Amino acid sequence: MTAQPQHVPDPGLFGPGSVTWRVQADPSMALAGLRALLLQAVHPLAMAGVAQHSDFRGDPWGRLFRTAEYVAVTTFGTTREAERAGARVRGIHGRLAGIEPETGQAYRVSDPVLLRWVHCCEVESFLSTAVRCGMRLSREEQDAFYDEQRRSAALVGVDPATVPGSVAAMAAYFEGMREQVHVTAEARRAARFILFPPMPATVAYGTPARPAWAALATASFAMLPRWARRAYGLPGLPTTDLAASAAGLAVRTGLLALPTALRHGPHLKAAQERLGLA
Repeated sequence: MTAQPQHVPDPGLFGPGSVTWRVQADPSMALAGLRALLLQAVHPLAMAGVAQHSDFRGDPWGRLFRTAEYVAVTTFGTTREAERAGARVRGIHGRLAGIEPETGQAYRVSDPVLLRWVHCCEVESFLSTAVRCGMRLSREEQDAFYDEQRRSAALVGVDPATVPGSVAAMAAYFEGMREQVHVTAEARRAARFILFPPMPATVAYGTPARPAWAALATASFAMLPRWARRAYGLPGLPTTDLAASAAGLAVRTGLLALPTALRHGPHLKAAQERLGLA
């Protein structure tokens, strides 16, 4: 009698043994996501694309949650779920274009150069923030994270071969980009919006949400590389870096004290159940 093949659960693009799972299941991602947005905004064309084709001002919380949802699906979802999410993003990007108002330069959101910038800002923020907040990762593990994240870049249409796949390559990429980026008036408005987003009066004045968000966003800004802070006009002192790391460590330590049922999002929980890890 022929044995029936057993169903093997799909681990998704990365799987539980990946560095990506360790990093992106970490509480430090609360800071890393905001840092990534602030860093992405330093590129004028990337910022113009967000300003002209995004509803982040009309629905800031919705956009933030949708971005977090995309990252969670592509990290912890099945391969099919990740590919479908990537296809939706490529479909949207393919229709969008515009002109950056300060330079008059035309752009397409689907330009691989812009997509690579957004990707690198995102994954570099994820990793650097996790490490600064206290996650212990060897240099080899950090290199592995960037190498794994080439798969995320491929989802949105970037050739993985053109994406930095190590700590050294990522540092070289940003060093090479520094002369091509600067903070526009739109980026400054976006930064103020991120640091001081609108909140319903009952939330802003009836809960600690406003000061809590201000502390989180300020720490995220302080975790930017000094050249990016300088571009915003707020370079800070070396002590700023130490204070930001201390604040990040405090945030991560406090969140790690919570039960995993509260810390882990639905996509991670679903992945653990799918793979028999719950």
